[in-house]
Amino acid sequence: MNPNTPLSPRPLHHLSDVRHRVLTSRQLREHGMSGADLSERCRPGGPWQQLLPGVYLLHPGPATSEERLHAALMYTIPRTYVPAQPGPSGPYGEAMVTGLAALALHRFTSAPPLLALDRIDVLVPRTRRLRSTGFVRLLRAHALPRARTVTGLPVAPVARALADAVAQLTDAAAVRRLLTEAVRGGHCEATAVVRELARAQLLGRPYIAEAVDALLAEGRALAEGLMYGMVRDHALPAPLWNVELRMPGGPLLGAVDAYWPDHAVAADIDMRGAHEGEDGALWSEQSRKREHLERLGITVVRITPKRLREAAEEQAAVVRTALVASADREPAPYVVVLPR
Repeated sequence: MNPNTPLSPRPLHHLSDVRHRVLTSRQLREHGMSGADLSERCRPGGPWQQLLPGVYLLHPGPATSEERLHAALMYTIPRTYVPAQPGPSGPYGEAMVTGLAALALHRFTSAPPLLALDRIDVLVPRTRRLRSTGFVRLLRAHALPRARTVTGLPVAPVARALADAVAQLTDAAAVRRLLTEAVRGGHCEATAVVRELARAQLLGRPYIAEAVDALLAEGRALAEGLMYGMVRDHALPAPLWNVELRMPGGPLLGAVDAYWPDHAVAADIDMRGAHEGEDGALWSEQSRKREHLERLGITVVRITPKRLREAAEEQAAVVRTALVASADREPAPYVVVLPR
């Protein structure tokens, strides 16, 4: 017996599925395995194999995609780390899968299948002293996003996973496919993606900037379709769609997505965040427009794409309330309505 031998070795049968097949050297020592035992079992032609430093696969032959993901996360756990109460993402500490592997777990059809990936990107705190090795590429962050649990694994949110994936890609078509699927597939808002790309300082790459322009156009078109559906499905009065407002013989007041002239109520899709992280000019312009219209007595209802998708009935109620309340307000000055 030596100091590393546990007094009461624990059997492996209490583990199940992938946690039974992929273990760290620390876990194996806790189950009574010595360093010599590990070396013997991992010899060429042996029953086990070492996937990563300190991480072992307890069967011969290729690792499955699930085993590779589990091994990549287990590699990031400090050798002295023993979670007292593992959280909902399992015993992986703060690490989470990101990049193309995360997008595959989020069921992106434009992302390569997991087994086709040479590398699995794992997001870890910047303070971790680890190196990328084997099929694991470590990405570091000062502040980690809140992981989502997918198939029992901690996975970065779609917008963050997209930014981490795009940072490694040079194929403009692949970048555009991923960004388009994110919005068209309802995985996340276009503005959330652009915020992450701005945070990662990726918007200066021409092929990414072009893809972002297409992404924002896609996001706005989808949001407009949702607004049309909201008006139709909740029996709101038909507005004038996509118009510009102007004072008679005066300056342009701004463009709105929907306008009810008899009630002096406008609705605008709030694409705030489209260029956050750059100069905020877009949002400042939108704020000034809203303030100007409301000073004239025109009520402006701002609706986000997310609320249109997830709470259309609530948004319709907000618009209806504004329309009904117009009867109790002072009449707004006459404005010229022009097609946008």
